[in-house]
Amino acid sequence: MAAIVYFRKILETEELVEYEFGDDPDDFRRRMTMDKTSCTSTVQDAQIDYTFLKASRKLNALHTERGVWPERGMSVS
Repeated sequence: MAAIVYFRKILETEELVEYEFGDDPDDFRRRMTMDKTSCTSTVQDAQIDYTFLKASRKLNALHTERGVWPERGMSVS
């Protein structure tokens, strides 16, 4: 069974980056905040599930690889 999560940046400040994410790129229903200093994430609905963890890990990997927080993306496994 494949799993997919899409994400899109909606806000970036000096301290944090906020993303919306979900399994439908046309209908994001959830949001997460990435702390730029610690690279930790917090999900706004407090549901720490596979979709949230998958998006968070992909965002951190892309940030590490590119040195910037991505505008949008996806993770498939």
